[in-house]
Amino acid sequence: MPGQSEHRHHAAIILAAFLGFAPLPATAGWDAVVVAEAPEVDLPEDDDYAPIESALDSDPIEPVNRFFYQVNEGLRTLLVRPLVEVYDNFLPPPVRNRVSSLLDNLRTPVVLVNDLLQGEGNRAWTTTQRFAINTTYGVGGLWDRAAEMGIEGHEEDFGQTLAVWGVGEGFYMVLPLLGPSNPRDATGQILVDGFLDPLGLYLRNTHHHAESWSHTGTDGVDEYNGVKGELDHVREYSLDPYAGIRSMHRQKRLAEIRNDRDDELPPIPDLSKTPATSVSWTPSVHVPGEPARLAATWAPTVTTLPTATGWTVEVRTGWDVQVAAAAD
Repeated sequence: MPGQSEHRHHAAIILAAFLGFAPLPATAGWDAVVVAEAPEVDLPEDDDYAPIESALDSDPIEPVNRFFYQVNEGLRTLLVRPLVEVYDNFLPPPVRNRVSSLLDNLRTPVVLVNDLLQGEGNRAWTTTQRFAINTTYGVGGLWDRAAEMGIEGHEEDFGQTLAVWGVGEGFYMVLPLLGPSNPRDATGQILVDGFLDPLGLYLRNTHHHAESWSHTGTDGVDEYNGVKGELDHVREYSLDPYAGIRSMHRQKRLAEIRNDRDDELPPIPDLSKTPATSVSWTPSVHVPGEPARLAATWAPTVTTLPTATGWTVEVRTGWDVQVAAAAD
């Protein structure tokens, strides 16, 4: 609209197409009208977040990733979601806070080693202070007394360390059970960080397998409980939740590597207020002796994505199709 900022876009596309073919003895044709209206969005000026093409180009195994995304979604529905609902509904907030604080304190060795490997002396000192205060005054880490004293925590892992050392993220991948990742982060998560966790090493080496799995499972449930609201919002209102979660993950990791924002996902927009984009097709197919009607609804996979610095819009070229047929 004239007079608006160049970072705000309002587009309307009307496409009319006619396609016909006549392989005898049948004839067929389509009349199609596409009406699409994009929401007005403030785009960020930060070049590190702006290029959407890079997100698309870095997913060369997308069909495989989408398969494992669906597998993980099934596991989430059948297993993870019920556990998280029990955790969230039956444990009062003070108890959940104690669990989260304890798990954060137990992870301190992993954070501290990666602080040092990255040459972050000040952050390593902060991590050391937090561990000493919370382990003593916080009763083993059940209370985050350090945060109450103004010493805030942060997250580090070997994937971030590799990034600081100049290792690129590589291509996007979805791991079974573990979810979004890439070769660099998966190397740190699977091969390195586990060996920096003294409690985890002790439980595994002393064959306390039940306790080890309980520790891992509780950590996963607590972590998922902290982000399930944002992820559910994307799943409900995004036309392509896979693309939305992929973009969120990549931007969150970039923010963590740059130490911009360590614990929280980028803010999620109210996608329920995003104008709908629709395409209606009313094709007709006539076969002598067997007349039939077909009705198809096509929706382009247009996803509004949050970023760590503002907003981006990802417009993909794929289409979701639903077709219904009925004999006359």
